[in-house]
Amino acid sequence: MTHFFDAHCDTVMRYFEFGHDFVLGGDPRARTDLPRLLAAGHCAQVFAIFAAQTYYPGEDMRAYAEQAISAMRGWEERSDGRFVIVSSAAELHAACGDERLAGVIGLEGADPLGGRAENLAHFHALGVRLVIPAWDDNAFSGAATGSGGPLTEEGIRLIELAEALRVMVDVSHLSDRGFDQLCGLATRPFIASHSNCRALCPSPRNLTDAQIRAIADRGGAVGINLAPDFLDPRYLASWDEVMAPARGLSAAERQRIREAAGDQLRAIALPDIGWIARHVQHLMHVGGEDCAGLGGDLDGVSFLPAGVTGVESYPAIAEALANAGLTERQVEKVCRDNMLRVFTEVLG
Repeated sequence: MTHFFDAHCDTVMRYFEFGHDFVLGGDPRARTDLPRLLAAGHCAQVFAIFAAQTYYPGEDMRAYAEQAISAMRGWEERSDGRFVIVSSAAELHAACGDERLAGVIGLEGADPLGGRAENLAHFHALGVRLVIPAWDDNAFSGAATGSGGPLTEEGIRLIELAEALRVMVDVSHLSDRGFDQLCGLATRPFIASHSNCRALCPSPRNLTDAQIRAIADRGGAVGINLAPDFLDPRYLASWDEVMAPARGLSAAERQRIREAAGDQLRAIALPDIGWIARHVQHLMHVGGEDCAGLGGDLDGVSFLPAGVTGVESYPAIAEALANAGLTERQVEKVCRDNMLRVFTEVLG
C-alpha cells in the first residue's frame, strides 16, 4: 500500500464554514476527514489555517488562527489516538510508524502575526510548524496574484525567525521577487506546498523551472496542487475568461464573483488525472526525483481533475504515477518520502 504525506489542505476552513466534523467524517461537502485519510494511506497531513485579511476584511486574524488551532486540538482529543498534532521530527516519525495520522499546523498567510515577525514565536508555542509569508499582499510580502512586490523588511525578519524556530518556510503564493529574495536568505530547505509547473500551465501561482531548481538545490520539495487551473493550460484559459471581471479586485470581491459564476465554471471540461503525473514528471526532470511531492489543496479548491473526488482518490493518483512510468520507489518518494525527508530536516 502506498503511503502519503500531503503538504496542504484547507479542511480547517471547512470546519468554520459548515461545521465539518473532521473526526467522524461523513460530510459530502468536505473532501478530507480522518476516516478517509487513514483509509487512503495517509501518514501525515499539513493543515493550513487560511487567514488572509483581504479575504476576511474586518476580522481579527490572530483570534481566528488561535480558534482554528484550538479546533484542531479538539480533533486530536476526540480521535482516540488516531490523529496527533506533531511539532518535531521525532513525533512525526513516531506517528507515521504507528499508522496514525500526523497533523502539522501551518499558517497560510502570516496575517495573524499582525505585521510583526516576532509574533511567530507565539504561534510556534501553540504548535505552528509551517508559515506561508503571504497569501495575498500583506505586511510581509507581495503575492503571486497580488502586486508581485518583494519581501518587506518585516518579511525578511519573518524568514530569519522561522528558520531560527525550525518552522518550515512555504513559498506557495509568494511573489517571484519575494521568492528570489528568500533564496538569498534561506539556510534550511524550504517547500512550495501546493504549486505546480509554470512551463506546463502558465498560472502565476505555479513555479518557473528556475524556481523548481532553486527549491531542489536547497533540499526542498514541491507539492503538486490538484486545482485544474494549475494543471491544464486549456482549463486555465477558460477559467481566466470566465473570471476576467474579477481581475484587479480584492480577494473578497474575487470570491463573490467566483460564486456568482459557478455554473459557468462548472461547465469547463475538467482535465484528466494524467495531468497530475505530467507535472510530477516535469518536477523530476527539472529538479530530480527527490523534489516532487503532493499538496492537493483539498477543501481549498473549487474543482478537482476528472475521476478525483477527494482524499479517497490518492491511491488512484499513485496508480497514475506508476502508469506514467515511475518506478515503485519513485512513486513512494513522490507520495510520502520526499516531504517526510524535508520536514524531518527542518523540524529537527
